[in-house]
Amino acid sequence: MAGEADLAELLATTLELAGYRISLTGTGVDALAWMGKRRFDLVVFDTDVPDMGRFSRERRPRLPYRPPVLLLSGTDRLHRLVPELGPGERDYVTKPFRVAEVLARIQVLLRGARPGPSRGHPLQYGDLVMDDSACRARRGTRALELTPAEYRLLRHLLVNAHRVLSKEQIGRYVWGDHRGDNAIEQLVSRLRRKVDRNASPLIHTRRGFGYWLGRAENRP
Repeated sequence: MAGEADLAELLATTLELAGYRISLTGTGVDALAWMGKRRFDLVVFDTDVPDMGRFSRERRPRLPYRPPVLLLSGTDRLHRLVPELGPGERDYVTKPFRVAEVLARIQVLLRGARPGPSRGHPLQYGDLVMDDSACRARRGTRALELTPAEYRLLRHLLVNAHRVLSKEQIGRYVWGDHRGDNAIEQLVSRLRRKVDRNASPLIHTRRGFGYWLGRAENRP
């Protein structure tokens, strides 16, 4: 874990209480040095580390293993978040954040790091493609500029294509807890406008039950 001292100590204490073993470092350069010597299951990286300017300019060493990375950032746009630790499984939490959301994102990343047949391959449904290695999505040739919450929602819908997801399921996956119905409806509405603009609808509402992704003729 690399980042501001107070923030790092708070998260370290919380994660230790949750049963995780933690190693702390204050700079990005030190974090890379540790990763070259030991194998970590996950890295939590604050993009406001004091040596961020130097860290961004220097050439990265070749690492024997790239763990999944959770970035803590002050921006909520994926295209502005620099994947400083290179390619691999990544997720984002914007500051200020709730500890419950960080814990939920960590659990999702650790589950995704388990070996599986689809790791390393883009997720796709028709002309909708998501590339987790770059945290980018597109519909046909049109790039989708998504916030982290929109990206997580789209990914959750995509990997569960043709399955209706309840608002509670969506809230717990996207934010780590259940949000009010209005917050979820607004998030789905924003995502739908981006994904389905000038294209056949892929995101659908099952009134009283939740939301699902797929072609209308394949209605669950």
